[in-house]
Amino acid sequence: MTDSKSNAVSWFLDRVGAGGEHPALIWRDTVHTYDELTEAIDSGRARLRDLGLVAGDCVAIHGEYSFATCSLLLALVANNNIVVPLEDLDDRELCTAEVTTVVTPGDDGDWTVEQREVPASAPNPLLVALRERGAPGLVLFTSGSTGEKKAVLHDLSVLLDKYRRLGRPLRSLVFLSMSHIGGVNTLLYLLANKGTVVTCGDRSPRTVCAAIDRHRIEVLPTSPTFLNMLLVDRSYEAFDLTSLELVTYGTEPMPPATLRAMRAAFPDVVLKQTYGLTELGILPTRSEGSDSLWMKLGGQGWETKVVDGTLRLRAPTAMLGYLNAPSPFDEDGWYDTEDEVVVSGDDVQILGRRSEIINVGGEKVYPAEVESVVIEVDNVAHATVRAHPNPLMGNVVAVTVGLVELEDMASVRQRIKSHCARTLPRFKVPVLVELGDLETVSTSLKKLRGKQRRTV
Repeated sequence: MTDSKSNAVSWFLDRVGAGGEHPALIWRDTVHTYDELTEAIDSGRARLRDLGLVAGDCVAIHGEYSFATCSLLLALVANNNIVVPLEDLDDRELCTAEVTTVVTPGDDGDWTVEQREVPASAPNPLLVALRERGAPGLVLFTSGSTGEKKAVLHDLSVLLDKYRRLGRPLRSLVFLSMSHIGGVNTLLYLLANKGTVVTCGDRSPRTVCAAIDRHRIEVLPTSPTFLNMLLVDRSYEAFDLTSLELVTYGTEPMPPATLRAMRAAFPDVVLKQTYGLTELGILPTRSEGSDSLWMKLGGQGWETKVVDGTLRLRAPTAMLGYLNAPSPFDEDGWYDTEDEVVVSGDDVQILGRRSEIINVGGEKVYPAEVESVVIEVDNVAHATVRAHPNPLMGNVVAVTVGLVELEDMASVRQRIKSHCARTLPRFKVPVLVELGDLETVSTSLKKLRGKQRRTV
């Protein structure tokens, strides 16, 4: 490990320690300063020692953002532990990450600690190599819309090193969970820049808008699915959101209809598309404009290329590997994102994940394109498109929708099919239209195309 990487942890903790009385984190409307955070990190390290935890031990953090959870994470980083943030405790995931201790911070700041026996099999070579480097680690489980979760191992000193390129000390909501690479990135970026991390009780539009109003939040990092919910809910009309300067969106393709509606509803807010992967981290991006889905990717050591219409990346913040699957990198270090793109000069536009493309009689259908048309239909709140088997065509297009107000589904189906027929080629028009609920999205409000639940 280079001196730059080995010093990254010390540099980051020094940045936190220099924050003084500036607000570091707002949790349940209580402001905690950087001095308080530094004190909590020091006391947390002392307790980790009392528990017998040493550098290299794998420790799971169970819980969402709170002052206790964030200070525990940083105490584990300072102690050179391998951190495994989990929203739900899954025994298979705990075994895969070789977790010896599960810590659940309580609302009162105290911890509930569970000691675990590691399986008798030989330790994972990737974990052994990370311990030999003397660096803290991070294990995240992929939360893709389809397929089995993979355990991604990062060297946290490598991730921390990129924050030396300092930005503004912004006040931002943390929207994506701590078990999501985007959530970790937001948290660490803000603390490295002496910004303010704001948490809220849930991710409903009304709660988020109330938090922006009350705490004068400047940045909202979120997903297109949430933004569409926000536009349908219209809670933003009941609050003062004039502090908001920037909305970043990622995790899934943005429907053009949602982007146009956001631009109209928030004309003074910059809308920026982000792009990242659990395996690689968050890329530097530059949107062509707040009304455009074209963006430039790369810089700061990131390399990009397009092979057969699919984006491939080589990154300085790439993971060390999967703990439970073969390495996805080719011999030159390139990673196939499986995202199909179109290219215009130096700009790219993400069309969708290759595994989610629907093959209808040999024709490609990108779910996001159909979803963008369906949500234009009156009374449709959200839409999730998937493939439905068909003996003649192989597949046809099916869509699960949520409604603003309940009504007879026969009328909804007729409006959706008529509107799509006027806008899309025939093979892209949904054949099945079903009413569903928000179990078609993850806890971070990203579409789960493989988990539609029909309700009527």
